[in-house]
Amino acid sequence: MSSSVPYDPYVPPEESASSANPNSQNKTAALRQEIDDTVGIMRDNINKVAERGERLTSIEDKADNLAISAQGFKRGANRVRKQMWWKDLKMRMCLFLVVIILLVVIIVPIVVHFS
Repeated sequence: MSSSVPYDPYVPPEESASSANPNSQNKTAALRQEIDDTVGIMRDNINKVAERGERLTSIEDKADNLAISAQGFKRGANRVRKQMWWKDLKMRMCLFLVVIILLVVIIVPIVVHFS
């Protein structure tokens, strides 16, 4: 073994590396392929998580906009409800006055005639 290369227990010595059987090279290649596949899957997962975060931010912004719109709609609905209540009250008062006027028109001549 040469003295310029540091000792690594996971790397076989040079003379045995050249004489390594093809089975161990196939296992190493398969292991590297599996690691590469796992790294690819993890990168895809990281990209999906980043996209999910962007979508969540977009959904949160839309929810905030909907809440603001709902608040404006509620105010507008209350304003319309109050306007309609006043309109209904005015109509009832007008009907009440018409009924009273009709009663006066009908009852006064009868009372004057019999007196």
